[in-house]
Amino acid sequence: MTTSQLIHPLRRSAAAPAGRVPARRFALPRRTRAAGAVADPSWVRPAVVALLVLTAVAYTWDLTASGYANSFYAAAVQAGTKSWKAFFFGSLDSSNFITVDKPPASLWVMAISGRIFGFSSASMLIPQAAEGVAAVGLLYAAVKRWFGPAAGLLAGAVFALTPVAALMFRFNNPDALLVLLLVASAYCLVRAIEHAGTRWVVAAGTLIGFAFLAKMMQAFLVLPAFGLVYMVAAPTSVRRRIGQLAAGAAAVVVAGGWWVAIVALWPVGSRPMIDGSPDNSILNLIVGYNGLGRIFGSGGPGGGGGGGANFSGPTGVFRLFDSLMGGQASWLLPAALLALVGGLWVRRSAPRTDRVRAGLLLWGGWLLVTAAVFSFSTGVIHTYYTVALAPAIAALVAMGVAICWSHREAWAARAMASVGVAASSAWAYALLERTSHWEPWLRPLIVCAAAASVIGLLAAPALPRLRKRIGTVAILLGVLAVLSGPAAYAADTITTGHTGSIPSAGPANAAGGFGGGFPGGAGGRGFRLPGGGSFTPPTGGAPPTGAGASGSGAPPLFGGAASGGSAGADSAAGGLGRGAVGGGVPGGAGGATKTSAALVKALQQDASSYRWAAATSGSQSAATLELSSNEAVMAIGGFNGQGGNLTLAAFESYVAKGDIHYYIASSGGGSGPGGGPGSSNSTSAIATWVADHYTAETIGGQTVYDLSGQAK
Repeated sequence: MTTSQLIHPLRRSAAAPAGRVPARRFALPRRTRAAGAVADPSWVRPAVVALLVLTAVAYTWDLTASGYANSFYAAAVQAGTKSWKAFFFGSLDSSNFITVDKPPASLWVMAISGRIFGFSSASMLIPQAAEGVAAVGLLYAAVKRWFGPAAGLLAGAVFALTPVAALMFRFNNPDALLVLLLVASAYCLVRAIEHAGTRWVVAAGTLIGFAFLAKMMQAFLVLPAFGLVYMVAAPTSVRRRIGQLAAGAAAVVVAGGWWVAIVALWPVGSRPMIDGSPDNSILNLIVGYNGLGRIFGSGGPGGGGGGGANFSGPTGVFRLFDSLMGGQASWLLPAALLALVGGLWVRRSAPRTDRVRAGLLLWGGWLLVTAAVFSFSTGVIHTYYTVALAPAIAALVAMGVAICWSHREAWAARAMASVGVAASSAWAYALLERTSHWEPWLRPLIVCAAAASVIGLLAAPALPRLRKRIGTVAILLGVLAVLSGPAAYAADTITTGHTGSIPSAGPANAAGGFGGGFPGGAGGRGFRLPGGGSFTPPTGGAPPTGAGASGSGAPPLFGGAASGGSAGADSAAGGLGRGAVGGGVPGGAGGATKTSAALVKALQQDASSYRWAAATSGSQSAATLELSSNEAVMAIGGFNGQGGNLTLAAFESYVAKGDIHYYIASSGGGSGPGGGPGSSNSTSAIATWVADHYTAETIGGQTVYDLSGQAK
């Protein structure tokens, strides 16, 4: 096959004239070629089962080592198991003072599991792992339909081995459900493009709408690519394509808007406050804090808080490759971009409905739009957001391999494959150099395997008798070279407990972080806070004691919630809590600390007589106390002072009605009393009023005011 043949279509499209298809082409999977579907080769089903089983084992391995992971969301899950109202709104506490700063779809899944099996670390995290397995399976199915089962398996494996995927599908942040729903939507779009099916377009839009209820406007980053590819490739008229996309857009609005409409119309006085919204508005949260604020930062349209560079590095084209982001998902990003550019060039003369080009546009558009937003946004962008890039990268790599394999006799295809192996291996070497103290044998292994693979790919045609054998060995060595790095990082991530609100995949690197994580700080584990100052979290990994563990050293697999003992969640496990950004945990300067048994006992005393066992500053503080005591705690100021801004008069009214038992003073690491970065005037006024009218006592090292007692 000559180089010029690469410009022709790889397979017959539904609308392609027969004369335009070369004699040798990349055939469609057999089950889509004719009405009488032919079964897949015998090896496919066992391989798919093996992929899903191994993914399930990896994502559930020692899962409870992370305890309650992010205590901010864990407390909301716990609240949802105790109150249906808290379940619906996504409240941080079962008495419904304030919500979390995201919509509640991901909390619904975990809370339902908790209601069935009892709230625990396992009942909360196993659904997240199951979502990861489902996402891998759906990505396999989506890629397989147009590129065959081998490409589908490769896509699923690359996705599962991405370090940030191994992190987030073992964690309780909403990104797991977001990614699952987006992959499911892409699968529906693939089905829609095949026969211009309206039902599949509506299904894709519905899934994106529900993804919005997992993480708001981040779900919409795939919409430009999805709309473009359908308009380009669907085998029907322009008018019908426009009508179908309109129906899909309506499905997005309905599926994502029903909950928003209910919250917006619900009487303000009978629902919890909306965290992340200074004016207690769900629309403000969508457009500002979780919308334009993420793109433009606190100084731009929508507000919502800046500090993105503190968590992801300076904005720019190379942000995804920097010491913060790089180790999370960028291992095969160069190969994915090469596959996208090379594939589109190869298919430049293909018919409009060509499925190979449609696949490249779908996953390439997803990758480019999402990568651009993450790279140039000046608001808060955390490193783990890159899990949303992982499906697109995996799909593009698998499609690139399939295209090269279909033209393996052409020099241009072998050259493209060689460049992909060399570039990915070189980048893996560079990433591993950042963790040079960790598994140093990996770097020479990758270099040797990559060199041998490239030589074999280029030299195989010159040795006709050994061409097939050399080609097979070269491919295996190439896979070893490009996947060893991310697989090793994923394995390290899986075998390490992660807690707090800013988890990161991989080992600590030379810049001082986790797999390209947070710079600065002692021992390579610290980072600089927005607004100055620094924080060095403990190493983590040990499961929390107490919290219903009965001294076993870990949370119960299933069963009752916390009672007595030390804190679950971020506490004993030593993680990085949201308090580090603006909600200090009592007793710590913004980090997660242990809640004493004495304080837990005090919170539980006569708790049924009060609406809230205590009030404190910041959601992270309240979350840790809730998980420790299994009682509702009022989080004044919310996550970072942009929600739950209770007036002094309203607080006095709650105290007068006997709704709050204790007030627990903050130690100064977060919003509210003590002067954290998110402190508000009303929160400070409440702290001053409490100190002026009630007598302080020390319980378990914390300053506590009994609001049920006699005022001074």
